[in-house]
Amino acid sequence: MVFGFLVLVLIFVIVGVLGVKKGYTEYPERGNEMIKTVFVYLVLFATLMMIIGGSVAAFMAVADIVSPPAYYQSFEQYKNIPPEKLEPNLSESELKSRYDQMVTEEKERVKQRAVNSLIKSFGWIIIPLPVFLYFQRRVKNYPVQ
Repeated sequence: MVFGFLVLVLIFVIVGVLGVKKGYTEYPERGNEMIKTVFVYLVLFATLMMIIGGSVAAFMAVADIVSPPAYYQSFEQYKNIPPEKLEPNLSESELKSRYDQMVTEEKERVKQRAVNSLIKSFGWIIIPLPVFLYFQRRVKNYPVQ
């Protein structure tokens, strides 16, 4: 995934450099303008990818909050934990109450992790958004000729 992204960015840079070179040989006065244009579009692309990635991660975090993944250890498996890890001579009801408490704590931990992930995902949306909007306005107000 990261390798594919790096290849894509490298292709964009190569195409941009070739475009600048061609533009510079045909219109020497437009060479700097072409570099600025390529830079603006690369910034727009990078910030848009950050916003999209943050949005996907935020959606996944909300899904984990709404419907957390199930807890997979059954009560029978919990009972079969070696005795040195549990207190000896616990009754069935005490074991069951400890198991229920452990399941509740695990569900709460998963939900807390999802909330933490949601907050981080909002950072991936909120931080690049002003940069994207600034450069988008710049492209709108000063179009490429």
